[in-house]
Amino acid sequence: MGSAVAYAFEGTCDASQAHAHTAHEAVESAAHYAGDTVTRWTVEDGQISGDTLTASKLRAWIDGRDPLTDETRGRADMSEKANLIFDSTINTPKSFSIAAMLNPELALEFSRLQDRLRDRVVVKWQTELNARRGAGSKVMESLARVEVVELNHERSRSLDPHSHRHLWLNAKVQGADGKWSNVDSAVMMKFQPIVNGEGELAARTDPEWIAALNKNGLTLNAQGEITELAHLVRPMSRRSNQIEANRSAREAEWRALNPDREPSPQDVAAFDAWAWAKDRPNKPGDLDELTWAQQVRDEIAALDPRLGKRLKDGRLTPTMSKRVTVADLDRDRLAAQAVAWADARSARSNDRFSLFDLRAGAAYMVAASGVVAERSTLDELLEDVTERAVGAHTISLSDAEYVPAHVKSLRSTATVQVKLDLEAELAELAVDGPEVPVDVVGAIAAQVSENPLDAGQLKAAQLIAGQAGLVTVTGPAGTGKTTILQVVKRSLDEQGRRLLVVAPSKKAANVAGEAIGGDSSSVHALIRAYGWRWETTPEGEQWTKLNPGDTEPTTGSIYRGVPEEFVLRPGDRIVVDEAGMMDLYTARAVAQVAASTGAGIAMVGDHLQLNPVGHSGAMALAHRLAPSTAELSAVHRFRTAAGNSDVEYAALSLRLRDPKDLVDATAVVDELAERSLIVRVDDDRAARDTLVDRWFTAHGLGQSIAITTSTNEEAQAINDEIQRLRIERGQLEQGRSALGQHDQRLMVGDRIQTRKNDREAGVANRDDWTIISLKRDGSVRAMREGELGNEVVTLDAEYLADSAHLAYASTAHGIQGTTVDVAITGPGVSGAGLYVGMTRGKRANEVVVAASSDDKARVELAEAIVRGRIENTLEESKVAVEHEVSVAAKPADRTVAEWTDRVARPFGHERDLAAKITVAETSLAKSHRVAERTAGSDDPETKRTNEAAVATAKARTATLDQLRLEAALREQLPVDQLSAEVAQRDEVRLQRRAERRPAHAPQRAFIPTKDNNPAIGKA
Repeated sequence: MGSAVAYAFEGTCDASQAHAHTAHEAVESAAHYAGDTVTRWTVEDGQISGDTLTASKLRAWIDGRDPLTDETRGRADMSEKANLIFDSTINTPKSFSIAAMLNPELALEFSRLQDRLRDRVVVKWQTELNARRGAGSKVMESLARVEVVELNHERSRSLDPHSHRHLWLNAKVQGADGKWSNVDSAVMMKFQPIVNGEGELAARTDPEWIAALNKNGLTLNAQGEITELAHLVRPMSRRSNQIEANRSAREAEWRALNPDREPSPQDVAAFDAWAWAKDRPNKPGDLDELTWAQQVRDEIAALDPRLGKRLKDGRLTPTMSKRVTVADLDRDRLAAQAVAWADARSARSNDRFSLFDLRAGAAYMVAASGVVAERSTLDELLEDVTERAVGAHTISLSDAEYVPAHVKSLRSTATVQVKLDLEAELAELAVDGPEVPVDVVGAIAAQVSENPLDAGQLKAAQLIAGQAGLVTVTGPAGTGKTTILQVVKRSLDEQGRRLLVVAPSKKAANVAGEAIGGDSSSVHALIRAYGWRWETTPEGEQWTKLNPGDTEPTTGSIYRGVPEEFVLRPGDRIVVDEAGMMDLYTARAVAQVAASTGAGIAMVGDHLQLNPVGHSGAMALAHRLAPSTAELSAVHRFRTAAGNSDVEYAALSLRLRDPKDLVDATAVVDELAERSLIVRVDDDRAARDTLVDRWFTAHGLGQSIAITTSTNEEAQAINDEIQRLRIERGQLEQGRSALGQHDQRLMVGDRIQTRKNDREAGVANRDDWTIISLKRDGSVRAMREGELGNEVVTLDAEYLADSAHLAYASTAHGIQGTTVDVAITGPGVSGAGLYVGMTRGKRANEVVVAASSDDKARVELAEAIVRGRIENTLEESKVAVEHEVSVAAKPADRTVAEWTDRVARPFGHERDLAAKITVAETSLAKSHRVAERTAGSDDPETKRTNEAAVATAKARTATLDQLRLEAALREQLPVDQLSAEVAQRDEVRLQRRAERRPAHAPQRAFIPTKDNNPAIGKA
């Protein structure tokens, strides 16, 4: 049926997706959890009406047909990637569900709260989303009617209390012009933060809900949980984890008995019921609602007998939450907080955010303020806070008269300022100095390394060991940066200068320090030693600077100055390893440390690997300003089966790192396929099974393996599955277990990762460990293999629960800096993460793609490899924003007719030539591949295929040439990028076309508008 795309703003329900291979199965599964029918809500002109749909009518509705008449709505989109529904899941804090289970009055009020939230969300979708009309779909069409199916679930798939609702918005919407078409998906997706904010507002500011809680002796804490019930959430989750383990085991038994079948929704329900009932007294054969509810209440009562009974009987003393009124609020502070919220989430979009994001930030900040008021009263407040935020704390990256609210066109003035400050401070450090002579470096290298340094490594060592104030060394994975640092360490020792290696993560710093036998620390430990502190303020998080004698803001102790281990002197060298992952604020603090001590900075890293968690651009700024730079290109990491250097894969990894365009990315994919490094499977479940199987294969051979996933949720699912199978196979000790993050069970033999630096325990963020023993108090002893030998630490129960989880699989950030024997990357990992995942393995690097055919797998992978543009300067961001504004739909009175000459300029009507060229290049590449594959065959059918492919390639080449000429005319493509043959052939035509342009048009090409050319529409 195509893809049912899910956009969940607090998480996605397993019931509708976990067991589904297709959208049809997802619908059937979700409908089963909901009952025999589902509710459909229709919104017209802000008014809501409802009816019910059976499973067959639901399927018709999903397919884009009227469920009552079976009439097709608008034009059917047969594309596999067509969005049929958009799934938003309304989740609330788990303590709300516990309260509803125990108290009928609260259950009723909770349901009414969810009803009010649903009504507000569906009305907002109708009033604020749009369809598209006109030439090029550039006109924004308001919506007269939207339809939403609601699924109400009272529990999770693990059958613990978790009341939540799915709202499925049908992609087919009716415009104000009466026509049915698809909703503007770009606007829909970027509208989600506002829906999230609405949920937060409803849960924390609704007067009726707060009054009901207070009447029953309950209040909300700072995190939005019910204060008096928050302590029950984790124990209930532990039970949920046990149920999930039971369910997985039951499903595995079923699959072993039914190898050629997939479980139906009824089978899945049976798994769930059995898993929930296992280990309980009086376990029911089938799930009965009343029995389920009573047994859950009994479990809650067992956890806190007094509280559970008093809440159930309504005998808790009524209380009154501290009431904050709208008049009490500092609107300017809320505005600053809203911008800080949006800015913190903008790192993934080149530090840009939209008006939608800002409105969501305002909603979150108002929700957290403690105010309780009718939603209509808050509307004025939210609008005012948003306006103040835009006016006082942002800059616009677009000069357009009208910018659609979903376009990320805003940037925080604070982030812009810190970037400008960092640029100025790096410029001050960028003082050139003498390099160490190449023969001296070569002699040292011969002493410390078995292999001679290549030219790039020699140059890098000369620069870092030299006296330039700012040095950058860039290069891909596996280029031997560690060997360079060993040489630098020896050279600086001989010069009487200190080398201090720091890295954004303590793990990376430890690896570098062990390898070179020198001083190392996390970059945050360095700047903390010099008085920098990361504080959470009412206006957001920010750096502050302590001077000796100042009071520590968190502990109240006195800051005594720089500890001896971090003292730097003029001429010392700070090397920032993995510098591409250092954010702007941290980089500025490091620059100030260097300036105050006279030490020099060398940034070593790769800006084409992962970006920092915060704002990026520090490495790019340093590279642009540094008087001394070195580029590494010779990759040394990869090995063939015979143990020799794998030169071919090394070269391929460089092309994977930075493909020029989609055509180049397609060629990379073809070569990966030729090397049998692409594993195609039919769906996500098969992909997960493949990743799990690969882990056991590598483990059985004694090889280290890294599994890279697209999300933390997917990593957790794989971790749980590997653990379950290891238990079945006797590889883990059964019996006692410790509790990790997300309520995971941690057993002896498990592979875990620590997620917080702890100097006392001797662990770093992202370190990997193996549990070797468990203690009765819930603590564990764990071992890590290191360059200098094995290390054993003790981790207490509190640290494990807050900061440790299973680590058989991880996202790209979790494996960054890791080198293993075998690496395999799962579906959905794109761009920099895919490159990281495919360069961890010394002997093998594979990628799994979920697609229905090999050709589709290749297309999907090529699209994933092509990266989004990195915006290193303000000017580059402005260009990107203007492009987004140009392709976005606008109200009819905001659109501008374009000058079009279809005779002299066949593509004059096209706005986005770059996208058109990319499509043409991809099509041409496909024709070439078919022609090459069928060349030289004697088979008549194959010959005909070859002739057709050659003819098609010839026609597509001509079209591509014409597109590039058109782009050159508009100065969207420099003429010197045209092929020499095309440029020479069409030089005269280019000149003649320029001469034929209307007298009012400028000599160099741009598209005239009514703002710069009053003659528009007259010619």
